[in-house]
Amino acid sequence: MLADVLDAASDDGWQSPDTGSLEGDLAAPNEEILAALTAQPPVMAALIAASFRSEKAAQAQQRLWEDRYACCEVIVGRAVHRGEPPPRTDARHLLVAATAPLCHQLVLLRTAPDPRLPGRAARSAAAAGAFAESPAHPHTADTNSPEQFTS
Repeated sequence: MLADVLDAASDDGWQSPDTGSLEGDLAAPNEEILAALTAQPPVMAALIAASFRSEKAAQAQQRLWEDRYACCEVIVGRAVHRGEPPPRTDARHLLVAATAPLCHQLVLLRTAPDPRLPGRAARSAAAAGAFAESPAHPHTADTNSPEQFTS
């Protein structure tokens, strides 16, 4: 049943935000992650826990996050088109760097929710600049077709 919940979340039509800046576009999904991980009852925490006990739930959770990251790759493509990060920026690495602090703080360390955390994590990831990859990498933003990054 939990796997079905995760699969349903993948089919919700979620789209990445377009705030006009890389930092803003990274902070917006971080806000959603913060809300999901701190909601009461703690449904997201229960789903994460279930993924360690059920292969079906683990696969569903992986599909959900793969889908979310794929939807968010356009954030990085738009930012590259605007000249914020360098061309050939690895979108997946940048997105994971932006979201990881929330999971680390809220799930692993179980710290109290900090409403500034989504913005701080986004700002740090956007400023890091260590995400350039080779052209062959599957998650590298393609700067050759900017029309794919416009809404």
